[in-house]
Amino acid sequence: MNRFMTTACSMALTVAFVGEAAATEWNVSVWGKRRAFTEHVEKLAELVSEKTGGEFTMNISYGGLSKNRENLDGISIGAFEMAQFCAGYHRDKNRVVTVLELPFLGVENLEQEVAVSKAVYAHPAATEEMAQWNAKLLMTSPMPQYNLVGTGDPRMTLADMEGMRVRATGGLGKAFEAVGAVPTSVTATEAYQAMESGVVDTVAFAQHAHLSFGTINQADWWTANLNPGTVNCPVVVNIDAYESLSDAEREALDSSIDEALDHYLANYAELLQKWDSVLEEKGVKKVEIDPAVIDEFRAKAAEPAREAWIADMEAQGLPGQELYDLVVNTLAEAKGS
Repeated sequence: MNRFMTTACSMALTVAFVGEAAATEWNVSVWGKRRAFTEHVEKLAELVSEKTGGEFTMNISYGGLSKNRENLDGISIGAFEMAQFCAGYHRDKNRVVTVLELPFLGVENLEQEVAVSKAVYAHPAATEEMAQWNAKLLMTSPMPQYNLVGTGDPRMTLADMEGMRVRATGGLGKAFEAVGAVPTSVTATEAYQAMESGVVDTVAFAQHAHLSFGTINQADWWTANLNPGTVNCPVVVNIDAYESLSDAEREALDSSIDEALDHYLANYAELLQKWDSVLEEKGVKKVEIDPAVIDEFRAKAAEPAREAWIADMEAQGLPGQELYDLVVNTLAEAKGS
């Protein structure tokens, strides 16, 4: 009887241990605070947990695991399983996706931004480049066209932008540089302090970031229609962690991506609907740039940036022209549908 009880207890403990060991827990590195920019990550975690009965969970850390510029490095060494980063933070590490940051691509809404990002992320060149960092591109963090908030008098012409100190990363920074501005690539979390201290006169962000990082509270004005471009911020997973998932866990993750993005789009639409009331509440003047000035800006920034980017990529052995054409063709299809 004692032998039987001992065996039974041992089996029960083994089953309990196996059940406990079977649970999968991922750490996810993002930054700032929960906001429109992270809603798809939050929704993804919720959906995955629901679909697996709580056996696959994600702990989302807002800055506790890594600095935002170091998230890709953290993924590469397996410090955490999932992370969000922006291409402009380390353009040399994610050259392929920077095609999505070229100025004046003509993207009109977030649905189109999702379409072109998916197309680029699925290209073999993007897959291969990310694999060098043990990273798999999972989904984008679609953002509207960036616009400026600034202090003092609004910058209404290109002449006004001469010497303007602007927080703008990646292709946007190059665009402003082309018209005589002085871009700086301080991180999103540093933008408020840079504006408050006078390091920059203006900050280029999407609406949610102006709110989340407080730059709207320093602003006297906001450009409603400059729309020079946006940044691309992928969510990636560690390849080893992804491949170690069970079939059911991987299916739960993969099948939740589109739903998470749909949630993100719906949430962002609500933010955009109340944006004008936010400006009024904070006493920020909404300014409209003359279309002729925007055309002049586009002529000076778009084509030179595009040609320089393509030449640079081709010189590094990457299919620059092919990637740019992929964006243009995918965007045309998205607009047509």
